[in-house]
Amino acid sequence: MSGLKKQFQGVDPMRAKFALTAVLAMMASAQGAFAQGCALCYTSASAVGKAGERSLDVGILTLLTPALVLFLSVMFLLYRRAVAATA
Repeated sequence: MSGLKKQFQGVDPMRAKFALTAVLAMMASAQGAFAQGCALCYTSASAVGKAGERSLDVGILTLLTPALVLFLSVMFLLYRRAVAATA
């Protein structure tokens, strides 16, 4: 048996695939983080007044809320399923 197989002996294959997929997804999405320094976005955001800043904040929260709720719901369901499988 090779050293790699010995190291991962007893690891659930589905869990390993999920971990690999999660790592690949994080690596693929990291490139989008560099867009936060976009000159056009910065210029547009800095040109608005206090009311515009408030609108941008509300817009960000509006877009963030459904994604966060969906993510947390899936994580909760996965956690419940993992706990039920071990019990």
